[in-house]
Parts: sequence; structure tokens; C-alpha cells
Amino acid sequence: MILISPPLPTETFGYFDKYVAKSNYEDLIFGLKDSSEEFLNFIDKISDTKLNFRYAEGKWNIREIMQHIIDCERVFVYRALVFARRDKTPMPSFEEDDYARESNSGNRDITDLMIEYKAVRKATIELYKSFDETMLEERGAPNKNNISVRAMGFIIIGHQVHHQEVIRERYLA
Repeated sequence: MILISPPLPTETFGYFDKYVAKSNYEDLIFGLKDSSEEFLNFIDKISDTKLNFRYAEGKWNIREIMQHIIDCERVFVYRALVFARRDKTPMPSFEEDDYARESNSGNRDITDLMIEYKAVRKATIELYKSFDETMLEERGAPNKNNISVRAMGFIIIGHQVHHQEVIRERYLA
């Protein structure tokens, strides 16, 4: 298995740079495993009351944030797969609020969300372990922006870290 190092600045575009910067891992596979364990331990310690809390009207509760992280990981991994396979199908953006509204995640048991999260993350890890260096360097253009397969993996970690920070600052403070 190869070490999957962080992407070069030329492998991503402005919007996602903040997520890559938050990933803080020198190896993607280790980062996906480590951040997953840390996130699940973090979520597991949150009370049911806090899981249902919304810090403002129209904001997601923590269950909905968790589903958002799962949904985004699925979308990002699908994009990485498409790019790695050199499929030139245009990749549209997706509307996260539509996904959240239709997910029913605010009413789901947190244990079920954690099981789903683990399954998605395991699939992500196995897919990334299958990529060779050439595949990791492949690029696609979601929403007409150029990004590498490698960068998508680090974005997955950084996106989760971002939402974990939001939970700490706005839901648990």
C-alpha cells in the first residue's frame, strides 16, 4: 500500500482549500481511520438533549450535521471514483439543504447514524487503498472546478473536522 500524501496546492481550488488545510495528516489512509475514530468518540459523548439542539432557527441539529457529513463523503467519494476511472461525465454541484431536508436524519437514532458513518468510511478507505499514484493524480471538474482524486480524500477529512469544530463552538459551548 502506498503512502497517500497531502495534495499540492495545484490539485484543488479555492473553496476546498480550507478543508484540505484542516486535514492535518501526512497520510490519507491513516487520516481517514484516525479522524473516524476521533469523530465517533466525540459524537458518542454528546447527550440526547444536545443531539437535538439547534443554536438558531433553521439550523441543523447534530444528527442532521452527522447525516450531512455522511452524504458529503458519499458525494466526494463518488466524484473521486469517477475521476480515477477517467470518466468525463460532468459533475454537478449538489444542494446540501435539499439533502438535509429529505434525509429524516433529525429523527434517526444516533447509533444508526454512527453505524452508517462507519460503513461509509470503511468503503472510502477501501476505495482509496485501491488507487495507485496515477489514479490519485487524475482530475475532474465538479461544478466546473479542477480537483484531484487525492485532494478529494483530504477534503473528506477536513470537511468532517470543520463540522466537528462547528459542533464544539455552537452546540456544546
